[in-house]
Amino acid sequence: MGMGELLLLGVGLSMDAFAVSVCKGLAMKRSSVKAGLTCGIWFGGFQALMPLIGFFLGSMFAEAIQSVDHWVAFGLLVLIGVNMLREAFSPEEDGGCSECADADLSVKSMFVMAVATSIDALAVGISLAMAGDVAIFAAVGIIGVCTFTLSAVGVGVGSVFGSRFEQKAQIAGGVILVILGVKILLEHLGVLV
Repeated sequence: MGMGELLLLGVGLSMDAFAVSVCKGLAMKRSSVKAGLTCGIWFGGFQALMPLIGFFLGSMFAEAIQSVDHWVAFGLLVLIGVNMLREAFSPEEDGGCSECADADLSVKSMFVMAVATSIDALAVGISLAMAGDVAIFAAVGIIGVCTFTLSAVGVGVGSVFGSRFEQKAQIAGGVILVILGVKILLEHLGVLV
């Protein structure tokens, strides 16, 4: 996987965290650099940690399922991407941002949000192990930096622009993950070189 693909993966994975950060910014009377950094560190840290854990878990089983690993990687990425798209188009009962409508930046609140937004990154880490030829430390670094940056910016965007970007971020993330899954499958089937 090249740097361009890793960057796309990082952006795609960071869209959930960006959307939550936008919601946090919406709930604040006035956002601050500290609030942006807090969201960035929590979300970026967990988005980097979870694929690393997933990669090592996937590596343990990669040899056993080598004949179908590309199908596993494809399935996981498409499943996550389609789920993001489904969430983006599902009607919200209270106008969006329901799970993060408060401006609470406490350790407990941020831990729960960071874990919730990074579960898909764990599955992506497993798919990276199945895809093979991935510099995992470069991948998690890029994912972490992308998420940190977009989360920190998301707080400011939420306080200035409102929730206009939440659905678009979810859609973009879902489409990127589906495209990467299809690309991995087509490469392993020999359709793309």
